[in-house]
Amino acid sequence: MTNNIYPCLWFDGQAQAAAKFYCSIFKNARIRADNQMVVEFELDGKKFIGLNGGPQFKFNEAVSFVIDCETQEEIDYYWEKLTAEGGSESSCGWLKDKFGVSWQVVPTVLPKLLGNPDKAQRVMEAYMKMKKFDIKTLENA
Repeated sequence: MTNNIYPCLWFDGQAQAAAKFYCSIFKNARIRADNQMVVEFELDGKKFIGLNGGPQFKFNEAVSFVIDCETQEEIDYYWEKLTAEGGSESSCGWLKDKFGVSWQVVPTVLPKLLGNPDKAQRVMEAYMKMKKFDIKTLENA
């Protein structure tokens, strides 16, 4: 028995455009299958399905995709690409792309900084003021 679990993203006629957009941003990405109703794509080896389901449902922040970033350059890259062409910034590393999908662009050092009892409060206060995370500011908090 195969127990693959993967997300199915409901779009209003934009599944192919979304898959192409995401594949242009992430390394090791490809479209595996495509027809007018469904597009199957892969981002860094993870399978996704885009469904052209119609206007009945919209994305919201109840589900988001997290991107762990080792460097500020990675954070800047994903932030710029995912907010391009109509995406929007939120706070604390959250954003929405032009299709309305929510993402969290997070530095991998954040749990370590929040786990330090001498810094945790200052780090949290610093990142609560941020939209896009700034690693140096967090480390210096």
